[in-house]
Amino acid sequence: MMAGVSACTTGDVFNLTPAVDVGTQTAAVAAYPEIRRQLPPQTSDQPPPAAPVDQSMAPPADPVYEDIVQPTLPEEPEGAASVMPAAPAPAMPSSVTTVAYPRLDRPAIQADRLPADEVDCRRELKRLGVTYTDIPAIQGRGQCGIDHPVKISAIGSIQMKPAATLTCNMAATFAAWTKRDLVPAARWRYWSGVRAIHQGGSYSCRNIAGERTLSEHGKGNALDVMSIELTNGDNIDVRKPGLFAFRTRGFLNTVRADGCQYFTTVLGPGYNYDHRNHFHFDVKNRRNGYRACR
Repeated sequence: MMAGVSACTTGDVFNLTPAVDVGTQTAAVAAYPEIRRQLPPQTSDQPPPAAPVDQSMAPPADPVYEDIVQPTLPEEPEGAASVMPAAPAPAMPSSVTTVAYPRLDRPAIQADRLPADEVDCRRELKRLGVTYTDIPAIQGRGQCGIDHPVKISAIGSIQMKPAATLTCNMAATFAAWTKRDLVPAARWRYWSGVRAIHQGGSYSCRNIAGERTLSEHGKGNALDVMSIELTNGDNIDVRKPGLFAFRTRGFLNTVRADGCQYFTTVLGPGYNYDHRNHFHFDVKNRRNGYRACR
């Protein structure tokens, strides 16, 4: 019996590299088809004469070994050396590390770690069709910073150029104003949709010009709009229009007035020199619900 087993392990047939675990499948060599030796029926009490067997390759004709699976060997010419054919190499994956231990990219922000109001706010962003990315908390100098900032790059089909970093509350407020008031105003005045909003300032750690008070930009609660690009190719500059630009003036006046229904602060051309070329929108909390629309 030992001679038979030794002969069966000659060569590299069973010297296989262990299969790599890749989930429900494993990378391994296909098994040899099962071969069971068919024994002729015995018609007498005497066992039939044994067929000539190559003693170097087969186990003894013992009934215990009748069901052993043996590989099929090619016929060799008489006098040739008996050599076991090499088995094909196992199908190994191109990268064992990648298949057996897949690398997981670290998620940016886990939703279950956000406060309940931030989770609700992000649901509102999705409902409004806002394309946004959660980014790590921003900690600036002094009181500057945003605990749970988002970067919005589009509101529906309207692009934000460049993408704006804001609190979720400010982003949702601006998106609601854009879809419910800015777009209808553009269609009413220009018979056109809005292609892009060009902004000149979102989060920025700075004080109000000429004061020691922190600007709402330093909290992520403010956004400056420089111009509005329409789908018909027009680009509406927020700077005060000329004397006879009736349609542009009417459009900008509508934008400013409607903004006061959403934001607590709306400042633009005509308020002071610093706001001569943009609209400033923010959601600053004030006592008694006071709003500054100028």
